[in-house]
Amino acid sequence: MRSLFWISTSLLAWTQALYAPALAAVRKAKGSPPPAPRGDGTPSVSLIVAAYREEAVIAAKVANALALDYPGLEVIVAVDGGGDATGERAREAGAHRVLLLERGGKIRAQDAAVRVANGEIVAFSDANALWEPDALRALVAPFADPQVGYVCGQVTFTNEAGTNQEGLYWRYELWLREQESALASITGGNGAIYAVRKEAYVEVDPIMGHDLSFPFRMVKNGWRAVYEPRARATEKMVPSIEGEWARKRRMMSHGWPIAIKGGLLDFRGYPPLYALFIASHRLLRYGTPFLHVLLGLSTLALLRRGRVYRVAAAAQAAVLAAAFIPAKQRPFLLARYYVLTTAALAAGLYDWLRHGTEAGWEAPEGTR
Repeated sequence: MRSLFWISTSLLAWTQALYAPALAAVRKAKGSPPPAPRGDGTPSVSLIVAAYREEAVIAAKVANALALDYPGLEVIVAVDGGGDATGERAREAGAHRVLLLERGGKIRAQDAAVRVANGEIVAFSDANALWEPDALRALVAPFADPQVGYVCGQVTFTNEAGTNQEGLYWRYELWLREQESALASITGGNGAIYAVRKEAYVEVDPIMGHDLSFPFRMVKNGWRAVYEPRARATEKMVPSIEGEWARKRRMMSHGWPIAIKGGLLDFRGYPPLYALFIASHRLLRYGTPFLHVLLGLSTLALLRRGRVYRVAAAAQAAVLAAAFIPAKQRPFLLARYYVLTTAALAAGLYDWLRHGTEAGWEAPEGTR
């Protein structure tokens, strides 16, 4: 039990607290890398928006895309069924191609669009994500390095008033992404703003989204996956922590198949440093709820064995209690966010194992 207590404590401490300063130390030890090539050219780009029942926002999205500061941009809207006016609204707004597809899920809609895209680079965005005018130029610039196969931009989450609601967790996540990108490659992206060389694009299982599956697959295939914070987009946030719980639960019902069946767990093809990133930032993070269960059980078994175990029990109880106190002060909100999003990781695994995961998706409530 002592071994179980200290192993689970150490792994939780590493993935949640110590991994970040370790990254910073490694980056400092390696010194400043040589400047990455920055292209002044404008390779041809196709911007793909997969849309399911997005008639309320698709016209604004197409207008935003057409207003980007990038010559010759091809805008493709892939309508994943839905039976509404999404396709008609996209055409009226000026999309160059509108694909009307049978319902097959976001990934299959993106695959269909890539097959007809003319661009050397295929960029992707969500229907409710709005890009800054220079975002595409910034997103494409890292492809001047022939080793780069995937680039993810920075998304900022806003509420209805348009104010920044990223939160502590998301700022921390973006900081980790920046360090990983500078040292090797990132381990995850986001669906609001990213791009891939068309020659590097891979078709994945329709239940396995690009956000998690593309970065590590790029590395296995000999490419780099990088983060470009100057490529900026905004997207409406889920309006409540409880809504975030539901969103992360759904996301992890897609994430667990990638981890277990999709190759994330297979370390073949990972350089050593990137393997450490995957283990620390992804696998241990996803295992957090189970590490907490092991820690809790071992703590209870060791309560009478010393003060350190009683202090650990008190700390765990305090976090759980704070999570269920309906107060709006930051410590209580952070506790609630941590407990609910950690539980969502386990709930997503349960959903996948018990019910399977559908390829189709619904927009989170309050984000349109």
